[in-house]
Amino acid sequence: MEEHIFIGYVLYFLALINPASKVFVLCSIEPPPGKREMIMLALKATLVALGMLVAVGAVGSPLLKYVFHVELYSLKVAGGVILFVVGLSAVQRGRFHESALRGQPGDLSVVPLGAPLIAGPGTITAAISFSTEYGVLVTLAAMIVALVINFAVMLLAQPIGRALERIHAIGPLVRITGLVVAAVAVQIALDGFREWQAVLGKRF
Repeated sequence: MEEHIFIGYVLYFLALINPASKVFVLCSIEPPPGKREMIMLALKATLVALGMLVAVGAVGSPLLKYVFHVELYSLKVAGGVILFVVGLSAVQRGRFHESALRGQPGDLSVVPLGAPLIAGPGTITAAISFSTEYGVLVTLAAMIVALVINFAVMLLAQPIGRALERIHAIGPLVRITGLVVAAVAVQIALDGFREWQAVLGKRF
């Protein structure tokens, strides 16, 4: 596989993971976690998300088709619609998750960080569809690289958040990334509709 194609896959997953949303959530934790707590929080959330994405990427497609009788194009449409709602909410409200997050950081590692903010409807849909179209190994490699980048951003969330707050850029950044998420969601849904139309064309 050509390098630029693989980088494109990584960037696609990174857009769905949306590191900006993690910065916002981690900066909203009260009281702020220490350095060690932040590392453990980010690591646990990343491993939980990776486990979920590897599982759905490996068995998601046959499970949907043979157990639930759901075709991949239906998943793409449903995932695109749900992801669009998330992106639209970010554009309208300027946040991806409630800002008032109190309690121990460990309470947030699985929900909402691991899922749905990392392993959300968009990344789950992409993991299943990419595994079907391009193979599990390529999909896994792209997901791991994207998750490593997101992990690094999570570790730097507090200094990034402070820098953005000084220039009042968090709200605009969240809205911009929300718009990107919404656009990706529309594309996922359109791909699902096109595949559905192709199937209908073959039948009729």
